[in-house]
Amino acid sequence: MLRTIDLRGRELSPADMLAAVPRATQARAEALDTAARLVDDVREHGDAALRDQAERFDRVTGHDIRVPATQIEEALAALDPEVSDALEEAIRRVRLASAAQVPEPRTTRIGDGATITQRWQPVQRVGVYIPGGKAVYPSSVIMNVVPAQVAGVAQIALASPPQADQDGRIHPTILAAAGLLGVTEVYAMGGAGAIGAFAHGVAAVDLDPVDVVSGPGNNYVASAKRAVAGVVGTDSEAGATEILVVADASADARLVAADLVSQAEHDEQASAVLVTDSVELAEQVAAEVALQAGRTRHSARVAIALDGPQSAIVLVDDRDMATAFSNAYAPEHLELHLVDAEEAAASFTSAGAVFVGDQTPVSLGDYMAGSNHVLPTGGQARYAPGLGAYTFLRPQQVISYDRDALAAVRAGVVALANTEILPAHGEAIEARFTA
Repeated sequence: MLRTIDLRGRELSPADMLAAVPRATQARAEALDTAARLVDDVREHGDAALRDQAERFDRVTGHDIRVPATQIEEALAALDPEVSDALEEAIRRVRLASAAQVPEPRTTRIGDGATITQRWQPVQRVGVYIPGGKAVYPSSVIMNVVPAQVAGVAQIALASPPQADQDGRIHPTILAAAGLLGVTEVYAMGGAGAIGAFAHGVAAVDLDPVDVVSGPGNNYVASAKRAVAGVVGTDSEAGATEILVVADASADARLVAADLVSQAEHDEQASAVLVTDSVELAEQVAAEVALQAGRTRHSARVAIALDGPQSAIVLVDDRDMATAFSNAYAPEHLELHLVDAEEAAASFTSAGAVFVGDQTPVSLGDYMAGSNHVLPTGGQARYAPGLGAYTFLRPQQVISYDRDALAAVRAGVVALANTEILPAHGEAIEARFTA
């Protein structure tokens, strides 16, 4: 089911390592073109485009795009108490972890009468996207809304696809999670079109443009974020999920297989990769994956994901090669099933989130760890962070000089302005010292 990529005995440059990474590149390329068209359609035609896309992709017509408050109230009242308790605990944990991501303002004294204050200003308005279709993600409501609230965002709008089996409503558990968090501006719209609606606004449903769009989704949602970049801010392009497990001979093949299968059930485009220097473990995991994939509820979906070009078992010579491969891949989720996982974690520098040891599965991070599960995919973890309170904050410098402090640098500013042949810059300084 999982193909094998054997890198043993090869001297690989960084470029070679990147080329060896299993990726479903064709699917992503096709998604970029389609997503851009869907975004443009919403920009040009507003709610009519959203309704057309709902009929085409969600098999829904005549639904309320702007969700009435009564639907949120009904969903909250009907929420299973056990699920409600779990959501409340997840909210508490994510709120705690997110609070650590808000820096305190800091003032630096440059000289007498001269200060620069570094402050972190929240954006005014955020649009969060919650996927629908193959699964229900109230956890994603928490992962998006809580960091925005912690950052101090004043307005939070939420979108999720309308469901054919819910008479065109958003899934009630999603609505209930929004209700628990006090989110009242909710839209039944999905996919790339929803991202376009957040970016450009839709007057007919009283949707104003947002400043930042966040949230996970499939490759079309991730590609739509790229299409609106520059119009609004976005978090990382969190597309189809990825898990990379780095394991040595000490690993439990049953647990490794369970974690690979757990992420493969998200989507047919999901990536599941094992990197190991143990041939014996590789063989055991392959057998366990086949066994577990065949008996899980979403076995057909899992089989497609594991058979795809984005999934593989990668054989390497040693730990150094495993580390280099992982850092080149830059997975969304990285699990370390290593005898010295705690010490080794420092070497794995490129990942959306790192799960250390065999008792810290990605499933924990998806729900209850307190960490955020909206993470960069497609190798973007080499340069982009996961979602956090900082996603919704803008660092700003506030500069304050008195007359004496300005006088102390007067000559220097004028000299540099003249060197750059921008004399009016210098004249603006001199104006403060002449009648």
